[in-house]
Amino acid sequence: MEHELYDVVVVGAGFAGLTAARELSRQGLAVHIVEARDRIGGRTWLDRRLGRELEIGGTWVHWTQPYVWAELKRYGLDTTPSPEPERAFWWAGGRSHEGGPDELLELIGQANGEFVQDSRKYFPEPFRPLARDDFKAIDDVSVQDRIREQFPAGAHRDILESFWALNFNGPLENAALTQAFRWVALTNGDWAVNFEACATYKIVGGTAALAAAILADSRASIEHGFTVEAISDDTASVAVRGADGRTVRGRTAIVTVPLPALKAVAFEPLLPAAKAEGASLGQVSQGAKVWFRLRGEHAPFVALGGADWPLNFFQVEYTLDGDTIAVGFGPDSSKIDVDDPAAVQAQLARLVPEAEVLAVASHNWVDDPLSGETWPMHRTGYLSTYLPAMQAAHGRVLFAGSDIANGWGGFIDGAIESGMEAANDAASMLATGRMAVGCMQTRKMADGRSRA
Repeated sequence: MEHELYDVVVVGAGFAGLTAARELSRQGLAVHIVEARDRIGGRTWLDRRLGRELEIGGTWVHWTQPYVWAELKRYGLDTTPSPEPERAFWWAGGRSHEGGPDELLELIGQANGEFVQDSRKYFPEPFRPLARDDFKAIDDVSVQDRIREQFPAGAHRDILESFWALNFNGPLENAALTQAFRWVALTNGDWAVNFEACATYKIVGGTAALAAAILADSRASIEHGFTVEAISDDTASVAVRGADGRTVRGRTAIVTVPLPALKAVAFEPLLPAAKAEGASLGQVSQGAKVWFRLRGEHAPFVALGGADWPLNFFQVEYTLDGDTIAVGFGPDSSKIDVDDPAAVQAQLARLVPEAEVLAVASHNWVDDPLSGETWPMHRTGYLSTYLPAMQAAHGRVLFAGSDIANGWGGFIDGAIESGMEAANDAASMLATGRMAVGCMQTRKMADGRSRA
């Protein structure tokens, strides 16, 4: 079924799409969102599992993230901290260790401070990572290669590799050193604040509360169950066709799907080679996130395993009816069935043998065709070779999302930032089009007067 011509069609109702739609619709433009899922939020998803609401996707925010923090203040939303760990477990030097959380943080910091000391050198303006070319000298260097070049085999290297495998939610052999440096530069070069930003403060009411507030503040219409199959631009308008044959048209479009989902969309004209190749390569983040319920109440703990473990990080988040609910992460979703309590138990037992896993809850974001990845983290060469191409408009089609954000790629903050930038670009594009039409009409009127 053909729909009316909108000013802007937004593909995807994650935070980038919701933000772009709000900004444009509040300027009086006709905006329509098409979303494949039956919910909003994209790779954030607050769902009821294990007896309570849990963030199945993205979770934590921080005041060092200016875009998301401004949105929380705009809508009067607060944050709540994860529990302060009382115990720590870690794997280093081929064996497990137990101690205080401060001891583990100190071990991480002894190497990490040295590892990221050049972050501001390469990214003095981290929200404008392409502003200078210095980073290109190291953009082909992987995190793994730099760590192994910089630190001898042993406990410090083990801990540092696991810490960054956690951050990338993927293996380190292709993880870009520039991505690691840019992340830390965003917290003024302080790795500890960066770690706090990654896993400490949650939104009261969950990510769903912020997504709902942005949508409620928008004048855009939204259509669910619309999986985009093709996007064509005839230079006058953009047609967005769904897999079920539905088509919507806009004077311009903003595409906010993750890179792996982008390669499933047929574009006419074809995407430029660099954009298509960047989408095909995707990101490093091919990992897993799993919630699990433990028998009995456990003092809050944090645990860091080996970099190559199927699950290499665990953190207690809640108590419920006499039990404990914790969350775990691993760098390779293909190495573990996170729907199997026994598989999760086997990994946790390597560090916390007394803990008994009763039930698990997860979503395989990597196997999900609408995501194909967890939080996006750049591979080597992506920043210099593919990011500029991904950010560029393709005719009347613009792109947004945390995959291509200038700031916190992989965070809600980056998605919001890119949604705002795409909205600005779309508004400018439409204004230019209106001016061009106005000039044509003026010329026609002048021609008519001269002929008269």
